[in-house]
Amino acid sequence: MRLLDPPQVHQWTRDEYYKMAEAGLFVGKHVELIEGRIIEMSPMGSPHRTSVVLAGDALRHAFSGHAFVQTQSPLDLGEISEPEPDVAVVAGEVRDYSQAHPQTALLIVEVSESSLDYDRTEKASMYAKAGIPDYWVLNLIDRCLEVRRDPVPDPTQLHGFGYKSSEILYAGDVVSPLAAPQAAIAVADLLP
Repeated sequence: MRLLDPPQVHQWTRDEYYKMAEAGLFVGKHVELIEGRIIEMSPMGSPHRTSVVLAGDALRHAFSGHAFVQTQSPLDLGEISEPEPDVAVVAGEVRDYSQAHPQTALLIVEVSESSLDYDRTEKASMYAKAGIPDYWVLNLIDRCLEVRRDPVPDPTQLHGFGYKSSEILYAGDVVSPLAAPQAAIAVADLLP
């Protein structure tokens, strides 16, 4: 008697993802390609949108002249990942990426309510794997900023990478991005 092969999970590629989008499979949905899986994101509420705008504004000011800030735009993190972080600070100028999405970021901020556990685990490990040096989770539930830095291999994490340091900052605290240490951003200025 021949044993059957166990079922396999298909990992989607960026090319397949784009073909599905062109065929209209995602019309009316906000989706991301995360480590070969197509993830439908929750609709954005007013507090989330407000924090995305506030974080974008604060980071544009902090990085003025030596990087640009994109909001909810794709990052090409490899053949099987194309997330759309709420805010990403990217080196160079926006026109540097007119032919292809950025492949890294100096800093990523995810604004989190319903996606808090997902952003702390799945996305944190994916961003660490991609070498993103500075990853912030703006936690709207607990009204704090979770700052993760120094990506390192970590076999205990979902994608084999995690962050060496983690710090939680509250409304009365100030944070400075690694790539703009002269900037001082009040955590309260990021919260709705």
